[in-house]
Amino acid sequence: MSATATKVRLNREHCRTLLHQMLRIRRFEEKCAELYTQEKIRGFLHLYIGEEAVAVGVMQPLSPEDAVVATYREHGHALLKGVDPGAIMAEMFGKQEGCSRGRGGSMHLFDAATRFYGGNAIVAGGLPVAAGLALADKMAGRKRISACFFGEGAAAEGEFHETLNLAALWQLPVLFVCENNLYAMGTALDRSESETDISAKAACYKMPSEWVDGMDVVAVEVAARRAVATIRETGGPFFLECRTYRFRAHSMYDPQLYRAKEEVEQWRGRGPILRFQKWALEAGELREDDVAEIEEEVAREVADAVAFAEAGTWEPVEDLLRDVGAERRP
Repeated sequence: MSATATKVRLNREHCRTLLHQMLRIRRFEEKCAELYTQEKIRGFLHLYIGEEAVAVGVMQPLSPEDAVVATYREHGHALLKGVDPGAIMAEMFGKQEGCSRGRGGSMHLFDAATRFYGGNAIVAGGLPVAAGLALADKMAGRKRISACFFGEGAAAEGEFHETLNLAALWQLPVLFVCENNLYAMGTALDRSESETDISAKAACYKMPSEWVDGMDVVAVEVAARRAVATIRETGGPFFLECRTYRFRAHSMYDPQLYRAKEEVEQWRGRGPILRFQKWALEAGELREDDVAEIEEEVAREVADAVAFAEAGTWEPVEDLLRDVGAERRP
């Protein structure tokens, strides 16, 4: 494995990139929460606030040709993969200019052009999709990786074990990324799993596996670069467990009675953006005017995305059955 493939250069430019991407996700998510209370976004809404370091760190070594498969908490992943922010916001508004023509909403973002394959509402549903994409690439001789993000709740599902087993047996180029936020939907990990070390479960399938502090964007990037370099060298899978925490409820409907407010505040104190920004400023890699400039850039992008969604159009009623099923014949 090349040493340069796993090295992270924390110069001003890269620090700015990491902070910009995390703030981009955070401000987009905060706006979504605001729009949800105004009933402009309806249905389910699962926010990524607090977990930004995972998506940002993991995405750094991936190439545009690599595929990404995510869960229903996927707005940040879609943004980083290159899906247009306006198309994402329009999708959540239910407008036909959305990336899924307004039919999928928050949980079903999709964009084949950027190789972003969901947005999957079923827990662990994305794992076999990622394995299928990787198998297709391997059979076609394409040197690409399929990165699959999922929560620790997926470890209780059959698809998790079946997919890891096949990926190891067939040596598929899949980067499995477990975003372990400790509570799945609303049950503490140690109340649902006898083995709470998810990376240990993956190791049982004889694939390289490790865990990392998912609140430290630099640590995540270092681990991701090591994982991606291993996959590109061996052609086989790698499992990365990122131990993180969501600051908001599971979804906007969740009363969040299963964890103490004090616990949430303790985790907020070591939040990924706060932690990285403080370090970058103290280390002299970023200045206060850098942060202000990033905030302005992100605010403009979010405002433009909302304006695009607001100006969008509803799908004509006569088109609603399109792509739903087989054409009805007399």
